[in-house]
Amino acid sequence: MTRRWELDALRGLMLVLMTLTHLPTRVADPLGQPLGHVSAAEGFVMLSGYMAGMVYTLRARRDGVPEMRGAFLRRALKIYACQAALLVFLFTVVGFIDLFTDETAIGNLTSFFHQDPVAAVFGAALLLYNPPLLDILPMYIVFMLASPVLLMHGLHQGWTGILLGSLLLWFVSQFGFGGWLYAQAVNLTGLAIPPEETGSFAVLAWQFLWVLGLWMGASAAARPGRSAPFPRAMVAVAAAFAAVCFVWRHAVGQVPFGDHSPLNLLFDKWYLGPLRLLDFLALMILAMHFARWLKQHLPRLRFLEVFGAASLTVFCVHLMLALLALALVGESRPDRAPWIDPVVLGVSFAVLYGVARFQQWFTARRTTAPRATPSSLPR
Repeated sequence: MTRRWELDALRGLMLVLMTLTHLPTRVADPLGQPLGHVSAAEGFVMLSGYMAGMVYTLRARRDGVPEMRGAFLRRALKIYACQAALLVFLFTVVGFIDLFTDETAIGNLTSFFHQDPVAAVFGAALLLYNPPLLDILPMYIVFMLASPVLLMHGLHQGWTGILLGSLLLWFVSQFGFGGWLYAQAVNLTGLAIPPEETGSFAVLAWQFLWVLGLWMGASAAARPGRSAPFPRAMVAVAAAFAAVCFVWRHAVGQVPFGDHSPLNLLFDKWYLGPLRLLDFLALMILAMHFARWLKQHLPRLRFLEVFGAASLTVFCVHLMLALLALALVGESRPDRAPWIDPVVLGVSFAVLYGVARFQQWFTARRTTAPRATPSSLPR
C-alpha cells in the first residue's frame, strides 16, 4: 500500500501537539486544545482506527482473513511490549532519578506501585493498572484485539449495527456504566486495583472514535475515491459550531464553564462528553470537506510526515521524554529559570526527529535489502 503523506502529516501534527501538552513547560496550557475543546488524543485515536480499517481491509483481501487476524494480533503484541517497556522505564530509570530530585509529579505517578507492587505488576500485565500518561496504549491494545471481529462483521454484514452499538456504549458510559462494570469485576476477582489507577480514559466512550475510524478506513479501502460530499448545510453548521468552540476555548481557557461546574462534564475529555464529541465531529467534517483544497494550498511540512510515519515509536519516546522532564525539572512553575523550557522543548523535539528519521532509514533499508536465495545461503 502506498503511503498517504497527508495522513502521516495529520498524525505527525497530533504527536507534536501531544508532546507540547505533556512536556512540563509554560507552553503546555496555551497550546493545549488549540482548535477548540478538543485535544490531539481524539484525532490520534480516530486516525489510528482509520488507518487500521484501511490497511487491514486491504490485507484481508490480499492475503486472506487468517493473515489479517494474525497481523492485528502481532500489532497488538508489539504495542503491549511498548507499554511494558514504558512501565519498566518509569519504575526503574525515572524512579531512580526521583530518588535524588524527589519531584511530586513522579511520586504521584508511581504511588500505587510503591504501595502494592505485586498488585501493580499483575494489574499492569492485565492492562488494568495504568498510571497517568501511560494509559492510552492499553486502550489501543483492547481496540486492536477487538478490531478483527468488528472488521469482518462490518465487511460482510454491514456497519449499521456496529455503529449503533458503539454509539450506545458511548451513551451509557456517560452515566458511569464502565465504572459499574469495573466494580463488579473487582468484586468477582478480588483484584485490588483502585479505579483511579486504571487510567483516565473511559474505554467504553473512546471506543466510539476508534469504531468510527475503523468504519471510515474500511469504507475507503472498499470504495477508494467514492466518498460522497457533505451537504452544504451540514458543513455550515459544523463551521459555526467549531468557530464558537474555538473562540470559547481561547476566551475562557480550557475549562469551559469554570472550576467545579457540573456543566464541564459536557466537554469532559476522559468521558468524551457530548459537546466535546460534537466539536470533534465538526472539525472532522471540515477537514474532510476541505481536504482537497488544503492539500493543494498548504505547504507540506516534511517533519510532520516523518513523525507520522513513525507514529508508534515517536509516541513512546515522547512519553519517555515527558517522564524524564518531570523527574529532572518537575512541573512547570512561575519561578523556574526562563532558559529551562526552551532547552526541554528543543532537546525533546530534536530527539524525536532523530528517532523518527532513524526508523525511516532502518525501515527503508530492511524493505530494500535483497532476500537470500538458496545459492547465497551459507553452507
